[in-house]
Amino acid sequence: MSTTPVHQRKGSLLGTVKAVLWGFLGVRRNADYQNDIAKLNPLHLIAVGLGMALLFVLGLILLVNWVAG
Repeated sequence: MSTTPVHQRKGSLLGTVKAVLWGFLGVRRNADYQNDIAKLNPLHLIAVGLGMALLFVLGLILLVNWVAG
């Protein structure tokens, strides 16, 4: 367990997006998961996850409207 405070974690935006995408797929190695826990800010993960979920839902809505229309 890491003793690094949350506000001092230095995760990149690309690393956060990559971790969220792997989380959406549900496929992740345990070593990579532990690395994400140590490096990424949980608030950034939540924000990126909510944003990507919103984009996914909007994409599905647009796809259904296009196919049905």
